Amino acid sequence: MKPTSPNQTYRLATGYAFGLSDIGLVRRNNEDNFLVDDALGLAIVCDGMGGHDAGEVASTEALALFHQFIAEVDPHAFHHEPRDDPDATLPGRYSAQSDGTAPQGTHPAITVATRAVEHVNDQLYAMNRSDMRPDGRGMGTTMTGIWRQPQSATMVVFHVGDSRLYRWRDSRMLQITSDQTLYQKALDAGITVNLPGRNELLQAIGPSPMVEPEVHRLTPRPGDLYLLCSDGLHGMLSDQQIVDVLRNATPDTLATCSHQLVELAKQHGGKDNITVVLVWFDA
Repeated sequence: MKPTSPNQTYRLATGYAFGLSDIGLVRRNNEDNFLVDDALGLAIVCDGMGGHDAGEVASTEALALFHQFIAEVDPHAFHHEPRDDPDATLPGRYSAQSDGTAPQGTHPAITVATRAVEHVNDQLYAMNRSDMRPDGRGMGTTMTGIWRQPQSATMVVFHVGDSRLYRWRDSRMLQITSDQTLYQKALDAGITVNLPGRNELLQAIGPSPMVEPEVHRLTPRPGDLYLLCSDGLHGMLSDQQIVDVLRNATPDTLATCSHQLVELAKQHGGKDNITVVLVWFDA
């Protein structure tokens, strides 16, 4: 099992990353976890759930299982990666089909990332079943990550739950992922009153036998900054408060900005665990 990553700066083949996780001011233990693997070009944030230490187990196991799956991929499968993905708009998202296959023409990295998420879900669901819960429910976790192989022009985004990925580019922040929650579903439907709670998840890894991840590709540009975070951050801060920190980010200040974001979330309540991973691309 690969351990969860320590709070430190990582030198990637295409840039830099810094990760930080904090228990917050209310929780008794930290069920968030993150992983940065410089060799694989992988960064992931997981927010576990399930009570007692189950959430911490779920997020830790999910990271280890996903990392192992990606580490065993044959890199030769991506030698002929298409270069026609300018990211003028966000590419269409791909959800796994019910038979586990990918649509014709799907990029191989999208297929691999989707299968990796499904594999993690299968394993966590089996662990829940082995705990004698007839419905298989129990511990679970969100998972939001990016995967950019060395020499690749594009990266894969994979997402389940309500942790988030943001991009800071040209002095503008864009939320890349969409929360898989009843609250977001209601907003998308135009509902503005009697909204459900913000944390009622429609998708999580582990509680159900099937999971439908959001998976798609983006083309990073030099100077792009990506923020992966748990809802302990974005649930406490407004977009503008996050922007005010990111606008000062450079490769040399990723640690400072990460700490500033965590401290701001704590100043505004710190009601949940807080995890931040900042990834800066210089190529």
